[in-house]
Parts: sequence; structure tokens; C-alpha cells
Amino acid sequence: MIPLTSQLEGRTIDFSAGRRELETLGFVLGGNWDYDHGSLDRPLDEKRQVWLRLPFDVVSGKLDAEAEAQDTEIRFGTPYVLRHVYEEGLDEDAVPFGSGGVLDQFQDPADPDAPLSAHWREMAEIVLREAERRLGRATAE
Repeated sequence: MIPLTSQLEGRTIDFSAGRRELETLGFVLGGNWDYDHGSLDRPLDEKRQVWLRLPFDVVSGKLDAEAEAQDTEIRFGTPYVLRHVYEEGLDEDAVPFGSGGVLDQFQDPADPDAPLSAHWREMAEIVLREAERRLGRATAE
């Protein structure tokens, strides 16, 4: 994980407007969100191992991933780029849930904080600068 310097850090914006704007750049609401915090994530590679993450805390309202419009303001933390390396092939530790054929097929990363080359940092900074530019329009100071 490599922290990145950003104009977004400490900025407060309307979540819905910011999310819509960032979706045009390929960002999605990260799966680790909760009602009071989360992140907007963008894969930087085709294998979806290198990610630019924009973490945030909810400062008013509550986060709801399913709601199209909501009265929620978020404050960004320090953006960072990270790399998750996953094992290829089947998960030998997969276990069925309950009765039937439901299987947990998702593997934990083999290395959740794998090393990153300078190339990925540069790519993340290019995407981050574009996100800053676009969110400049959605900032609610």
C-alpha cells in the first residue's frame, strides 16, 4: 500500500454527486463499506489486482449502497494504491453453506499488500488527478 498526496484529503462532498462523477472514471463503492465509512475503488489493471482507493467517512446522513439519491456527506481520507495478489485455480479451503450447492468460491488474497512498481504509482496518480479535477465541481466546502 502506498499513500498518495491529494487535494481530496479532508474534503467534504455530497456522496451521491461524487459517486456519480467517479463512476464515469470506473470507480465503484468498495465492498468493505459500512453505514459510517467506506471507499470508492478503481482497478488499474485488467486482472483487478492493483487498485486506487479513496477512503472516506460519513459526516452526515447514512451510507446506503442501494439508494440512488441520498442526503449523505462524506469526508475523504488519504487515498492510496494497493495490490492484491490472488492464487490461481480453485480454492482448496472452499466450504459449502448450509444444505445444497452454495459454495463460498472467493479466495482471500495470497498477498493483500503485494509490492508495487513505480508504474502503478504513476498510473494511480494520473487517475487521482482526474478524480480531483472532476470532484472539484462536486465539492461542498
